[in-house]
Amino acid sequence: MFIHNINPVLLKIGFLEIRYYSLVYILGFLLVYFILYKTADKKKIKNLTKEAVDDFITYLIIGLIVGARIFHFIFYNPQIIWTKPLEILMVWHGGMSFHGGLIGIIIAYLIFHKKHKVAFYDLADLLVIPAAFTLFLGRIANFINGELWGTITTVFWCVKFKRADGCRHPSQLYEAAKNLIIFGVLCFMKENQAQKKKQKKGILFWTFVLLYGVLRFIVNFWRDDPRFFGISTGQILSFVMIVVALVFLYKLKKTNH
Repeated sequence: MFIHNINPVLLKIGFLEIRYYSLVYILGFLLVYFILYKTADKKKIKNLTKEAVDDFITYLIIGLIVGARIFHFIFYNPQIIWTKPLEILMVWHGGMSFHGGLIGIIIAYLIFHKKHKVAFYDLADLLVIPAAFTLFLGRIANFINGELWGTITTVFWCVKFKRADGCRHPSQLYEAAKNLIIFGVLCFMKENQAQKKKQKKGILFWTFVLLYGVLRFIVNFWRDDPRFFGISTGQILSFVMIVVALVFLYKLKKTNH
């Protein structure tokens, strides 16, 4: 058994706190900006200029945070909306829905596309690999925050969290491992595509969506979420991801033959 006593604050200067959770998002956005900026500099994607990168990062940040926070409180913690509404603005406390963030990013892209006409798959295939790695770090940050814990268990690696009764599955670490697996698979696919010198646009993105949906559905059995007939909201949303990804992968396979 591990007793969780990790301070979520990395550094405190006066009233300013730098938390591991916030740092993950900052590093993620900087990583995406660096990749997009280098891609624009080399003119690898049609219509992606350095000015367009600046616009996209702005839309990305707003879309991700707004979508992730809204989904989190609607589907996972709705009582906060009327009991502590200001908590919605406190992103550094944690509480971000991946599914909501994904929808927010897609909406942000649609707004961005109207102005810059950059193809969706060009951006999506480029960014899913750094996104998977950032999600891995994000789940580590969830563990540091002591949130999103798993179900009660007696396994020797269980964790005693301050705000939870009993000893729990460290489901945050299970999800971190899941995201690291996705990152590894996507890197392998990317390298394989590069060797064949044949890029099938959209394959990487929809493989990411499929793998995330399948692995999240499985891992969520060890996460302490509200359930309906044994299935959690996260699993329902993940099942939708699986179906949509399979449909698009099938369509891409047909169009590529």
